[in-house]
Amino acid sequence: MAYPGPYGAAPGGAPGAQDPLYGYFSGVAGQDGQISADELQRCLTQSGISGSYQPFNLDTCRLMINMLDRDMSCTMGFNEFKELWQALNGWKNTFASFDRDRSGTVEGHELQQAIRTMGYNLSPQAMNCIMKRYSTHGRITFDEFVACCVRLRALTDQFRRRDTAQSGNATFQYDDFIQVTMSV
Repeated sequence: MAYPGPYGAAPGGAPGAQDPLYGYFSGVAGQDGQISADELQRCLTQSGISGSYQPFNLDTCRLMINMLDRDMSCTMGFNEFKELWQALNGWKNTFASFDRDRSGTVEGHELQQAIRTMGYNLSPQAMNCIMKRYSTHGRITFDEFVACCVRLRALTDQFRRRDTAQSGNATFQYDDFIQVTMSV
């Protein structure tokens, strides 16, 4: 029997049971109600969120979990999954709008425009670094685009936490810097 208040289950059964995304999530989640990177990969592939693009590789799935892993468990609960789903849909729409030739890839200038429309104002040098990291023969696949978006979001979030004056400057201790960059 569920008790009222914060101790019992939500009305209607399991948390999120009425949410259509819960079916995808619960189909791969273990008894602990969490999903790992390989389970996330399976879940996203089964859901079809990558559309006609290739399924996400395992490294991208690890990045997605790390972006939202507030308790450092290397797993994702249903609420984090819903947050990720919303972000993925936004990134998918952005990617599709710049993949004008429907090749399943974007070129450097399209990537730069896409990143700008998402609110990032990066220098040409930063864009060059991104292209070197994520492109193959000057083209970026959807999986690599998502990996780039995840890193940009996670690093920006970490930077903002440390830029308390919102001046565009942050101070990191060496160990903190290593933790931030290695976890993304």
